[in-house]
Amino acid sequence: MIRVPYTGGEKESLHASLERHRQAVLWKVEGLDDEQLRKAMTPTGTNLLGLVKHLAAVEYGWFCETFGRETEPLPFDDDDENADLRIEPGETTADVLAFYERARAAADSVIAEVDVETTGTAWFGEQVSLRWVLIHMIEETARHAGHMDVVRELIDGTAGDHRED
Repeated sequence: MIRVPYTGGEKESLHASLERHRQAVLWKVEGLDDEQLRKAMTPTGTNLLGLVKHLAAVEYGWFCETFGRETEPLPFDDDDENADLRIEPGETTADVLAFYERARAAADSVIAEVDVETTGTAWFGEQVSLRWVLIHMIEETARHAGHMDVVRELIDGTAGDHRED
Protein backbone atom coordinates (compact mmCIF):
# COMPACT_ATOMS: atom_id res chain seq x y z
CA MET A 1 0.00 0.00 0.00
CA ILE A 2 1.27 3.44 -0.91
CA ARG A 3 1.48 5.93 1.91
CA VAL A 4 1.81 9.68 1.74
CA PRO A 5 5.26 10.49 3.14
CA TYR A 6 5.06 11.96 6.63
CA THR A 7 7.69 14.58 5.87
CA GLY A 8 7.62 14.72 2.05
CA GLY A 9 7.57 17.78 -0.11
CA GLU A 10 4.34 19.25 -1.41
CA LYS A 11 4.33 17.79 -4.93
CA GLU A 12 5.68 14.44 -3.74
CA SER A 13 2.96 14.21 -1.08
CA LEU A 14 0.13 15.24 -3.39
CA HIS A 15 1.29 12.81 -6.06
CA ALA A 16 1.57 9.97 -3.52
CA SER A 17 -1.95 10.69 -2.30
CA LEU A 18 -3.29 10.57 -5.85
CA GLU A 19 -1.40 7.34 -6.53
CA ARG A 20 -2.78 5.75 -3.34
CA HIS A 21 -6.34 6.35 -4.57
CA ARG A 22 -5.46 5.20 -8.10
CA GLN A 23 -4.25 1.92 -6.62
CA ALA A 24 -7.55 1.54 -4.74
CA VAL A 25 -9.38 1.99 -8.06
CA LEU A 26 -7.30 -0.76 -9.67
CA TRP A 27 -7.79 -3.07 -6.71
CA LYS A 28 -11.58 -2.67 -6.96
CA VAL A 29 -11.60 -4.21 -10.44
CA GLU A 30 -9.15 -7.05 -9.75
CA GLY A 31 -10.48 -10.56 -10.00
CA LEU A 32 -13.85 -9.69 -11.52
CA ASP A 33 -15.06 -10.85 -14.91
CA ASP A 34 -16.32 -8.59 -17.67
CA GLU A 35 -19.96 -9.09 -16.74
CA GLN A 36 -19.35 -8.12 -13.12
CA LEU A 37 -17.33 -5.05 -14.13
CA ARG A 38 -20.11 -3.83 -16.43
CA LYS A 39 -23.01 -4.67 -14.13
CA ALA A 40 -25.08 -1.59 -13.27
CA MET A 41 -25.39 -1.57 -9.49
CA THR A 42 -27.40 1.62 -8.96
CA PRO A 43 -30.53 3.07 -10.56
CA THR A 44 -28.30 5.55 -12.44
CA GLY A 45 -26.28 2.72 -13.98
CA THR A 46 -23.06 3.06 -11.99
CA ASN A 47 -20.66 0.24 -12.78
CA LEU A 48 -17.01 -0.37 -12.01
CA LEU A 49 -15.67 -0.26 -15.55
CA GLY A 50 -17.54 2.96 -16.33
CA LEU A 51 -15.96 4.63 -13.31
CA VAL A 52 -12.49 3.58 -14.50
CA LYS A 53 -13.24 5.01 -17.96
CA HIS A 54 -14.41 8.27 -16.40
CA LEU A 55 -11.29 8.55 -14.24
CA ALA A 56 -9.06 7.95 -17.26
CA ALA A 57 -10.82 10.68 -19.22
CA VAL A 58 -10.59 13.23 -16.42
CA GLU A 59 -6.90 12.45 -15.76
CA TYR A 60 -6.17 13.18 -19.41
CA GLY A 61 -8.40 16.24 -19.35
CA TRP A 62 -7.19 17.84 -16.16
CA PHE A 63 -3.49 17.12 -16.47
CA CYS A 64 -2.85 17.00 -20.21
CA GLU A 65 -5.39 19.32 -21.79
CA THR A 66 -5.01 21.91 -19.03
CA PHE A 67 -1.24 22.05 -19.48
CA GLY A 68 -1.19 21.83 -23.28
CA ARG A 69 -0.17 18.19 -23.63
CA GLU A 70 -1.52 15.75 -26.19
CA THR A 71 -4.32 13.38 -25.33
CA GLU A 72 -6.01 10.63 -27.19
CA PRO A 73 -9.67 11.15 -28.16
CA LEU A 74 -11.68 11.53 -24.96
CA PRO A 75 -15.23 10.22 -24.45
CA PHE A 76 -16.79 13.57 -23.53
CA ASP A 77 -19.98 14.69 -25.28
CA ASP A 78 -21.58 18.10 -24.74
CA ASP A 79 -24.99 16.53 -25.42
CA ASP A 80 -24.50 13.58 -23.04
CA GLU A 81 -22.97 14.35 -19.65
CA ASN A 82 -22.62 10.62 -18.87
CA ALA A 83 -20.86 9.58 -22.08
CA ASP A 84 -17.53 9.14 -20.29
CA LEU A 85 -19.15 6.79 -17.74
CA ARG A 86 -20.76 4.51 -20.31
CA ILE A 87 -19.06 1.41 -21.61
CA GLU A 88 -19.88 0.99 -25.27
CA PRO A 89 -20.57 -2.51 -26.65
CA GLY A 90 -17.27 -2.62 -28.56
CA GLU A 91 -15.13 -1.57 -25.59
CA THR A 92 -13.40 -4.38 -23.76
CA THR A 93 -12.25 -4.47 -20.17
CA ALA A 94 -8.67 -4.60 -21.44
CA ASP A 95 -9.31 -1.49 -23.58
CA VAL A 96 -10.63 0.52 -20.63
CA LEU A 97 -7.88 -0.58 -18.25
CA ALA A 98 -5.24 0.25 -20.87
CA PHE A 99 -6.88 3.67 -21.38
CA TYR A 100 -6.60 4.30 -17.62
CA GLU A 101 -2.97 3.17 -17.62
CA ARG A 102 -2.10 5.52 -20.50
CA ALA A 103 -3.95 8.41 -18.85
CA ARG A 104 -2.13 7.89 -15.55
CA ALA A 105 1.24 7.72 -17.33
CA ALA A 106 0.50 10.90 -19.28
CA ALA A 107 -0.64 12.66 -16.09
CA ASP A 108 2.48 11.48 -14.26
CA SER A 109 4.63 13.02 -17.00
CA VAL A 110 2.91 16.37 -16.52
CA ILE A 111 3.30 16.09 -12.74
CA ALA A 112 7.02 15.36 -13.14
CA GLU A 113 7.60 18.21 -15.61
CA VAL A 114 5.47 21.02 -14.19
CA ASP A 115 5.95 23.01 -10.99
CA VAL A 116 2.98 23.14 -8.60
CA GLU A 117 2.76 26.93 -9.13
CA THR A 118 2.52 26.62 -12.92
CA THR A 119 -0.88 27.46 -14.33
CA GLY A 120 -2.78 26.09 -17.27
CA THR A 121 -6.21 26.71 -18.75
CA ALA A 122 -9.02 24.50 -17.52
CA TRP A 123 -11.75 23.29 -19.88
CA PHE A 124 -14.04 26.06 -18.60
CA GLY A 125 -11.51 28.81 -19.38
CA GLU A 126 -10.12 29.64 -15.92
CA GLN A 127 -6.45 29.52 -14.99
CA VAL A 128 -5.64 26.73 -12.51
CA SER A 129 -2.35 25.70 -10.95
CA LEU A 130 -0.92 22.20 -11.00
CA ARG A 131 -1.42 22.26 -7.21
CA TRP A 132 -5.16 22.86 -7.73
CA VAL A 133 -5.37 20.10 -10.35
CA LEU A 134 -3.58 17.63 -8.06
CA ILE A 135 -5.93 18.45 -5.19
CA HIS A 136 -8.96 18.22 -7.47
CA MET A 137 -7.87 14.86 -8.88
CA ILE A 138 -7.20 13.48 -5.40
CA GLU A 139 -10.76 14.49 -4.50
CA GLU A 140 -12.19 13.07 -7.73
CA THR A 141 -10.31 9.79 -7.53
CA ALA A 142 -11.04 9.29 -3.83
CA ARG A 143 -14.74 10.03 -4.39
CA HIS A 144 -15.03 7.48 -7.17
CA ALA A 145 -12.86 4.94 -5.35
CA GLY A 146 -15.45 5.18 -2.56
CA HIS A 147 -18.24 4.57 -5.06
CA MET A 148 -16.27 1.61 -6.38
CA ASP A 149 -15.85 0.25 -2.86
CA VAL A 150 -19.62 0.16 -2.38
CA VAL A 151 -20.26 -1.31 -5.84
CA ARG A 152 -17.61 -3.99 -5.33
CA GLU A 153 -19.07 -4.90 -1.94
CA LEU A 154 -22.48 -5.32 -3.57
CA ILE A 155 -20.96 -7.62 -6.20
CA ASP A 156 -18.89 -9.98 -4.06
CA GLY A 157 -18.54 -8.62 -0.52
CA THR A 158 -15.01 -7.26 -0.98
CA ALA A 159 -14.61 -3.98 0.92
CA GLY A 160 -11.90 -1.59 2.08
CA ASP A 161 -9.59 0.96 0.54
CA HIS A 162 -6.61 -1.33 0.02
CA ARG A 163 -5.62 -4.95 -0.19
CA GLU A 164 -4.54 -6.51 3.08
CA ASP A 165 -0.95 -7.60 2.50
